[in-house]
Amino acid sequence: MRATRPEPHPLTGVYALDALTGPQLDRFERHLHRCPACDSEVRDFRETAARLALAVAATPPAEFRPRLRAAVAVTRQDPPLTPRAGRRLGWPGRLGGGFRVPRLATALAAAAVAVAIALGVVASVTQHRLTQAQARAHAVAAVLAAPDARLTARTTTAGGTVTIVSAQSRHAMVISAAGLPGLPGGRVYEVWFMAPGRTREAGLLPEPAAGRTAPLLASGLSSADRIGVTVEPAGGTRQPTTTPIVVMTLRS
Repeated sequence: MRATRPEPHPLTGVYALDALTGPQLDRFERHLHRCPACDSEVRDFRETAARLALAVAATPPAEFRPRLRAAVAVTRQDPPLTPRAGRRLGWPGRLGGGFRVPRLATALAAAAVAVAIALGVVASVTQHRLTQAQARAHAVAAVLAAPDARLTARTTTAGGTVTIVSAQSRHAMVISAAGLPGLPGGRVYEVWFMAPGRTREAGLLPEPAAGRTAPLLASGLSSADRIGVTVEPAGGTRQPTTTPIVVMTLRS
């Protein structure tokens, strides 16, 4: 028997997710040019996907898209309605008879698959971020509450003030700034541990907002370190490439 090609109509959702490739993609796109119903359904699916993307604030992990594609691949999609609403559609060589296709239900079913996966991803990401934030808050509080915590503040050559709370017993410090000027795109403020003959990365100051930066927790502090801040390319560098706007000797 001669093998029959799969009907193109059920592929609208997969195509909207850019999951078709090779000859199957070519055949579907040729079909799409002459099928207004499929063209309309593809636009509906893409609009739904866009709304879902805007509704999810968290950035999904890399495995999200493959999982969504896999779910769509095993979730049946009925053929779209023709312009004549409610018409019974029969597909030669498949079902022999006809059946009603509720187009809105088709779109909602596909959206439900995406939402179920998205909610699982968001819950996982949110819990992970919450755990990270709690751990960071505890670490910051431990530095601030340390018996040997010392506060040091100094103005910078660029304007504004850098403030550090350091605790040698915890080999850590919390640094923040107020009044630092905003930087052009592609530049960041980088913090350094500066000991004689050795300079180490301490981290990047968050971008100033409303004149202040969020506190940066930096570990690895030694008693010989001074603290410097430079302006570096986005992402930071392994060693300073500009003159520090401030170098601070911590109070002991």
